[in-house]
Amino acid sequence: MGLGMEVVAGFATAPGATVTALTMAAGSSLTIRNTRLDSRIYLINAWADWQAAGIFQLRSPKLHDNVRGLRFRGVASEVKPLMPTKHKQLLVPQDTLVGEITGSATAGDIESAAFMTWYEDLPGAEARLVSAGEVWDRGVEVTSVENLLALGTVGGFSGEEAINAEQDLLKANTDYALVGYLVDAECAVVRWRGADTANLGVGGPGDELGRDVTRDWFLKLAKDWDLPMVPVFNSANKGGILIDGVQDENGLDVTVTSIFVELSPGGRLR
Repeated sequence: MGLGMEVVAGFATAPGATVTALTMAAGSSLTIRNTRLDSRIYLINAWADWQAAGIFQLRSPKLHDNVRGLRFRGVASEVKPLMPTKHKQLLVPQDTLVGEITGSATAGDIESAAFMTWYEDLPGAEARLVSAGEVWDRGVEVTSVENLLALGTVGGFSGEEAINAEQDLLKANTDYALVGYLVDAECAVVRWRGADTANLGVGGPGDELGRDVTRDWFLKLAKDWDLPMVPVFNSANKGGILIDGVQDENGLDVTVTSIFVELSPGGRLR
């Protein structure tokens, strides 16, 4: 199967109380990728980074309804997952979702939203995703890598650098499972991508206070969903393992601590 997982993001500037269509970040799309109609595509979770209380909604005739669909209300500066983690919300290939947001009415304020999808069989893709059980069975050591991202001020993804740009201590030609991460400042999204993810970005919310959520973000997703959702990167590709993020107009730089578990090349260790 051609497994795939992808985070996409969009934003609106000073929408106020008016429900405003998202402007999608470069490389992001509200159209679900094409695959077999009988293969599973899941909406894993969604979140937003508001500067004033607002709503984020995703709608489509293929969801519950095309009036509100999935509608979530949030408060300022709380970049929390908005969906129940164990409900498998199915998506339909080639369906174009409508993403909308409200929030701050202050001129120049950027309100951002994101969601992540999982594909059971995506043609042309073969992301290296493993189950929580495989991480537990093959796990050797825990390590972390820090990247200081110089994020931009115009919305969308920015600040891209290689995972080894600042710390280059991963063992040669070794597989590492990205189980979670930490951030030291708020941002809308943190994203990783490379050949190991089929060049699709995987990521999560940049919640500097929700460390109990992000420290094992991917591992917990895999456990809750009972599906392979933990990205695996090989250190031989370190120069092409890219990390970036989504920030608002304030452009606050963010240090991301990527938490990896070194994997044994064989089977069960523990």
